[in-house]
Amino acid sequence: MKIKFVEIQNFRRLRSTHIDFDDETTIFVGANNSGKTSAMVALRFFLLDTKKLTFRDITLSNWSKLDQLGTVWEKANEDYEPVLEELVSLMPMMDLWFDVADNELHHVVDLIPTLEWKGGSLGLRLRYEPKELSRFYQEFVSARIAANEMAMVASKGSDEEKSLKLWPKSMLHFMERRFSELFKVRAYVLNPENIELPKDGEAKPQVLTELQAALDSDPLVNLIRIDEISAQRELSDAGGIDPRGKSDYPDSPEPRRIKRKLSEQLRSYYNRHLSPDKAPDESDLGALSAIQKAETTFDEKLEAGFKDAIDELQSLGYPGLADPRLKIKTQLQATDGLRHRAAVQYELAASSGAEETPLMLPEDYSGLGYQNLISIVFMLMSFRDDWMRVGKAAVSLEPEDILEKTPPLHLVLVEEPEAHLHAQVQQVFIKKAYALLRKHKHLGENKALSTQLVVSTHSSHLAHEADFKCLRYFRRRPANAPAETPVTTVANLSDAFGEGDDTQRFVSRYLKATHCDLFFADAAILVEGQAERILVPHFIRYHYDRLSRRYVTLLEIGGSHAHKFRPLIEKLGLITLILADLDSVAEKEVNEKKRWHSVRPAIGEKQKSRNPVLTSWHPKKDLIDDLVNLSTEFRTVHPDPHFSIHVAYQQSISQAAKAGQEETIIPRTFEDAFIFANQRVFEDLEGTRTTEKIKALIQEYEGEELADEIFSLLKTAEKAAFALDVLMHDKPSEITPPQYIANGLKWLDEELVRRGSETVNNLAK
Repeated sequence: MKIKFVEIQNFRRLRSTHIDFDDETTIFVGANNSGKTSAMVALRFFLLDTKKLTFRDITLSNWSKLDQLGTVWEKANEDYEPVLEELVSLMPMMDLWFDVADNELHHVVDLIPTLEWKGGSLGLRLRYEPKELSRFYQEFVSARIAANEMAMVASKGSDEEKSLKLWPKSMLHFMERRFSELFKVRAYVLNPENIELPKDGEAKPQVLTELQAALDSDPLVNLIRIDEISAQRELSDAGGIDPRGKSDYPDSPEPRRIKRKLSEQLRSYYNRHLSPDKAPDESDLGALSAIQKAETTFDEKLEAGFKDAIDELQSLGYPGLADPRLKIKTQLQATDGLRHRAAVQYELAASSGAEETPLMLPEDYSGLGYQNLISIVFMLMSFRDDWMRVGKAAVSLEPEDILEKTPPLHLVLVEEPEAHLHAQVQQVFIKKAYALLRKHKHLGENKALSTQLVVSTHSSHLAHEADFKCLRYFRRRPANAPAETPVTTVANLSDAFGEGDDTQRFVSRYLKATHCDLFFADAAILVEGQAERILVPHFIRYHYDRLSRRYVTLLEIGGSHAHKFRPLIEKLGLITLILADLDSVAEKEVNEKKRWHSVRPAIGEKQKSRNPVLTSWHPKKDLIDDLVNLSTEFRTVHPDPHFSIHVAYQQSISQAAKAGQEETIIPRTFEDAFIFANQRVFEDLEGTRTTEKIKALIQEYEGEELADEIFSLLKTAEKAAFALDVLMHDKPSEITPPQYIANGLKWLDEELVRRGSETVNNLAK
């Protein structure tokens, strides 16, 4: 049994969000404030601790609708009966959809919708609703009547009384104080035949009929075990609790908490799985005997040591004839040895000689990154062993009942592990975490007991180590209408490129090689080569202050490969600027055969571009004449209403020529366009041989002649070295971008501002 997908409604910015789960590991990625944390919190609230949800977790755009409903209730006559659906349609809810095999029916008898169901999808809705609608209605209306009456009295009093803010001012104000008392989660069985696929990225949850009643008991209690490692581990509730916050073990007074120190985790693990005091067996006799012997020896030592003090106390008349005698008795616990600061130590190599005592340091002296890795790994091991009731955790069960009473599904939630792990360690963690959760004799390939790991992250190191099929991209979308809030849709990147696509193989391998942060950026810039990769950030830093404060990722992709990113860019819905080269070619006859050769761009020569971005992505034109004459607005494409892609490439420029004249020149690549835009910079620029040659050409030639010489030079030039020389210029602000790049960066800056303004304006309305 597996969780197939979840659909979350009316929870923070997750207004109606569909999230597919991978069979093993699901990784939430996306830019800041895209909804990843909201999704993890929703899973926590609905599955772990339903009492933590407050009215502030309700989607913001529903607040005014709740107040409007409250106004209707206030004005209703005595015969009015509130309609449950009008209220709960605005409340947070989560649909859990499972994939269940026909041999697992005994686990899900409460979720089977009809007698005809033979296996496949099963759905469960968890919905916040009033415990008693009539009570909620009556108490709200009564509270508002009382508040209005007091407001009338206050209006006749002093200025201070007139300014009193009386509770409740509205439905939302009432719910702020009474939500946890009057609301609870109820569960409903859903019909697999009514599943609807997401439309335009938004979930389409089915509507419950009036005849569907809530389940009497919680169906998840014996179905799923849920464990969690939150981003703030030392503050959060942890695993070891069932889906409703109850302790796994009857002798645990409360749900256990994640311990930050490894010694604390070891002590907790020992108490649950290893302690000889719990149902001792033959293997525990040695330990119990040693403890008893230690207690006896220590008691004798204490009695001898305190004898004089006790005799002196007796000389003062205590104890009397009827008073109990003072006796010192010890009680040793094996875990007492783990309570001190150096309970867990790291062994270092001896300074010299194999027989020397190894050097030992307490756990506090190890690097924080490795401390955290050990801590998280031990938590995962503990989660697994708790689920499988390893050792003394099974004291209340007969051996043959352990698997029978084990929940068939183990869901582990890990929030932002990079908050505690170094970059290299993050990669190790995500590669090994799932295998660690399955490392048990009853797990492995056993499909009867399933494990699903869900990780949210901001780390490109972690995301790029995972397969595309595991990634779920949280995409921010602006509000659809005034007074609505921005929403989140989730893209399943497993199908971004189709089945078995060579393009997917290239993109995934490229991202792994470059560690780009494409999945976490506000926008992306795709560039052709190393020179642009070096200098475009320089242009942004010194000429586009507003853009420099944005989270923009820059990805170096050769012109022959950039178009392969099209499916991914469009799936992510990421605002993207592509800086492409014209890469002009002309057909020439050589040895009686016509072949295409690189040439300097010119109008009217029937030249073509060999850049796949321009010919197959946008603007889908190959003639140089068409590309150069295309106006700026037609270089932007809108794959959907929520994002845009702009392609910038070289355009005609005017250059000084002999006798004070000007000539029109079309650069072919970034490098020659940059040289023409910064000729004065090269006058006092020093560096590599390429830079010196460029300087000499500028001093000797002008116009078309200069363009020809530079075109020839760049065929063999060290372009990256030349770009690094430019970075060393004494006055970096004097280095200007070529005009086509300046236009592209201006478009990106304005597009980000416009998208942000749309969101702010909709919220204001």
